[in-house]
Amino acid sequence: MGEAIALQIVHRTTVWETHGMGDILGYARVSTGDQDVAGQTMRLEEAGAIKVFTDVMSGKSMERPGLAELIVYARKGDTLAVVRLDRLGRSLAELLTTVETLRGQGIALLSLEEKIDTSSAAGELIFHVFGAIAHFERRLISERTRDGIAAARAKGKLPGRQPLDMSKVHAAIKLVEASISPTEAARQLGIGRSTIYREMRRLGVERPI
Repeated sequence: MGEAIALQIVHRTTVWETHGMGDILGYARVSTGDQDVAGQTMRLEEAGAIKVFTDVMSGKSMERPGLAELIVYARKGDTLAVVRLDRLGRSLAELLTTVETLRGQGIALLSLEEKIDTSSAAGELIFHVFGAIAHFERRLISERTRDGIAAARAKGKLPGRQPLDMSKVHAAIKLVEASISPTEAARQLGIGRSTIYREMRRLGVERPI
């Protein structure tokens, strides 16, 4: 977290403790080459956003540093505002995960086009609906997994993870030792970050600064 952001958080916490008011924080997301971020920003500011965080998504990257920064910056009682819900996630699963994170931290959600405002008494029901959908999605995934395993066993196949290519793991460790981030090493070699971190702990390799 940068020093400027840290100072802003301290200031906003002091204001909240004094006045007990939450702020509206805007979030705009666009794809590479999409020039709509200015339009989103304008609408969010007109809706009362005191600060707008943005992300430019490229390819299949799932990283959203702007949203992560907003969630760190926000405090309980604030409202995250978006122009429409699809700005919070490119899939239903991603949207539900984000909504659950907001609810867990006491951050309300405001979507301008869908006219959703969970800071109101009626809007609180939306969070419960999202939670129910998330639970339903998890149950479906679990059932599909069990059905897939049963079908594979019926065909004489043994389901399970593919064997790990240790040569890729060792190459990833070499990249980390050369000051490449574990995330970037995982992306370049097509293996999971958790695998790299696990091997780093086993070998006593420190994360590059």
